[in-house]
Amino acid sequence: MYYEHIPERVITVNGTTIVWDVLVVTDRTILANRPGKLLYDKREKTCLLIEIVIPDDSNGNNKETEKLNKYKDLEIAFNRVWKARAKIVPFIIGALGTVKKGLAQNLQLLPAHRSATELQKVTLMSTAQSVR
Repeated sequence: MYYEHIPERVITVNGTTIVWDVLVVTDRTILANRPGKLLYDKREKTCLLIEIVIPDDSNGNNKETEKLNKYKDLEIAFNRVWKARAKIVPFIIGALGTVKKGLAQNLQLLPAHRSATELQKVTLMSTAQSVR
């Protein structure tokens, strides 16, 4: 099942490095230096700092702002040190399936195209499982 899968910490596929829950080393001390997921495309010199959050449905706006502020210094470090165009990409899906505006645009940034409906389904199934 998908929820039993434990991914490798670092994977490189077709020039794109996918990092999961790994400390990012920079030239300056940055407190928030462990993004949830990081996609670094060496050819395009782009980096996506991906944060997936499943808050209470009424708390989505706060969580998005929190994640954007939390990883801003890391985004700047990627731009400066690694000369990569970095972008913080928050995926906010409420525990009951509500989604933030912009989710579809953020999904288009990913190499593997997923639908918002698919993410909502997984979120709802996980919420239902945790309630049981």
